[in-house]
Amino acid sequence: QVQLVESGGGLVQPGGSLRLSCIVSGRPASDYAMGWFRQAPGKEREFVAALRSGGRTNYASFVKGRFTISRDNAKNTVYLQMNFLQPEDTAVYLCAAGPLGSILSTTTTERGYHSWGQGTQVTVSS
Repeated sequence: QVQLVESGGGLVQPGGSLRLSCIVSGRPASDYAMGWFRQAPGKEREFVAALRSGGRTNYASFVKGRFTISRDNAKNTVYLQMNFLQPEDTAVYLCAAGPLGSILSTTTTERGYHSWGQGTQVTVSS
């Protein structure tokens, strides 16, 4: 079993940055495809970014080069660096783990992941 715990959320002004962390325990993070999703109040959960086998990454179109997903194997932690944050980025951000061999299209959907963290709140407001 793998457990995921997110941290790093908070209140930030528009244009600011945050780095979210997802600590993975129980198994090496490198054994999985890792993803970040977000859910805003009253909206469906949506894909943000994924890190697949071979270090390949993919992002939602709304990211537009602002976010970067990465992994530190020594710390068994996956990160989401978020820059140029805007009010529409306000949401609970969740980390997820899925089969390492998942293809790109699968990693953009919730069904592509079998383990989820509890989420961390990100609020972008002046």
